Amino acid sequence: MRMKMQRAETGLGGGALGSGPVNWLAELRENIRATGRDPGKVLLGFFLAWGLFFFILKVMPAPEGLPPAGQATLAVMIWACTMWIFEAIPVGISGVLIPMLLVMTGAVTPFPKAASGFTTPVVFLCLSAFIFAAIMQAAGLDRRIALSMLHRMKVKTVNGVIWAMFAVNFVLSFIIPAANARAATLLPVINGITSLFGDSKEEQNGKKAIVIQTLVYGSMISGMCILTAHLPNLVLVGLFEKQLGLRLSYVDWFLLQWPYLGMFVLTQWWVQFYFKTRHVGVQGGAQAVEQRYQELPRTSRSEWLILLVFTIVAVLWLTEDLHKIKSHLSALMGLSLLFIPGLFGFKWKEIQDRTIWGTLLLLAGALSMSEAMSVSGLAQWLSDVIHPIAEGHAWWMVLLILMVGTHIIRLGMLSNIAAITMLAPVLLALAPKLGLHPVAFTMLVSDTDTFAYILPTQITAAVIAYSTGTFTTLDYLKVGWVSVIIAIAYGIGVMAPWYAFMGIPVWDPTAPWPFGKA
Repeated sequence: MRMKMQRAETGLGGGALGSGPVNWLAELRENIRATGRDPGKVLLGFFLAWGLFFFILKVMPAPEGLPPAGQATLAVMIWACTMWIFEAIPVGISGVLIPMLLVMTGAVTPFPKAASGFTTPVVFLCLSAFIFAAIMQAAGLDRRIALSMLHRMKVKTVNGVIWAMFAVNFVLSFIIPAANARAATLLPVINGITSLFGDSKEEQNGKKAIVIQTLVYGSMISGMCILTAHLPNLVLVGLFEKQLGLRLSYVDWFLLQWPYLGMFVLTQWWVQFYFKTRHVGVQGGAQAVEQRYQELPRTSRSEWLILLVFTIVAVLWLTEDLHKIKSHLSALMGLSLLFIPGLFGFKWKEIQDRTIWGTLLLLAGALSMSEAMSVSGLAQWLSDVIHPIAEGHAWWMVLLILMVGTHIIRLGMLSNIAAITMLAPVLLALAPKLGLHPVAFTMLVSDTDTFAYILPTQITAAVIAYSTGTFTTLDYLKVGWVSVIIAIAYGIGVMAPWYAFMGIPVWDPTAPWPFGKA
């Protein structure tokens, strides 16, 4: 009798879980829904990812010219892409699983080689930047900097708010190492400003322009020229160093990429024209910023010390060519200073909770995947497949074809890091076949991936902006497709000539490398 009661209570004998698989599946769906995701999409993506993985690995005939290790890497790559597209598992877990799958499929052995992305200098630079950002956020310095800048600018129009917030975005790019983190930091500030708007069409359009330009376009564009401000930057630098033996320092990257700031002028002109915000004012905007600014406590001694340490690290980054201390080592030296006992009063858990560990693990796994694609022959094989499409065209037409193709592929993928991880090794292998400079070519095509402005689901910063409820998907699409055209034209017409001026012309693969060697 007691046994029967126990079986009923645990569901083993047809009690609470008497309907078996039906109730179990319902519980699965409810658990997924509790995380804010769509159960149907998540479960479909999970089983599709594993189905494609085993199909490519065990069923699909070996493609001509692709070695077994390359086919195994292809299976892992498709698995990862499917998981990322459907958000079936946390991105950090997918990053951790990639080395295991590479070893188990025979794509790359031994495990230390398969997990090489976890030990690269880029990962330690990124980790240091994440912890720096967490310390700044725990101390409230990120919000203080944003409000202090807005307080001094005293903006009164929609366009004034947008330009002021772009300046804030740029400054925060030195401190906060991810566009989505900057968008999240600025979200409450933007909500406070847009809450002052009324319900007229002009004011509603003003809100849309502020949110899209500040949280999406501004966050992405400002991150392009600061090495640590946009994670795909680190993926590219790590790839160039490992595959080509070519190094780009913090300053080198800025010198190459700073003209991208000019693209904000063009997108601002277009957004202003589309939403007709030229003469729309912000009623009470300055007063709202002033109120929030006055609510800030006085800057503490700990905050000044944190800023001092960050300034020292920034100076070390800027003068790397003089003292020869690599960026990741300078960052780690800065962290050692920040953790002098008693420097600040908050606990490690406060920093831990603000550090985006999942993104760090995704980056490390993505770098491992990029390396596997190169060493297994997969990147070379994929470049052979793409080569006929681009062969025989002028350099600018090759860029146009691949940039448009990149934006089509990105329609279904949220993670910018994931997209660059898959794309960059193929571009690097394709460049010699097309007679193009490998670094310039890879950067130009990869950079356009950052400006995936068609759907809000393509960029995490856009998802954050969409959460404000100020614009619809159709609003975003209508203004975004022209912004994508602007980005493509800017890359070909402005950045390619600038790269040539800096010594890496995309049309000349024999140009001597003007920067440092690894």
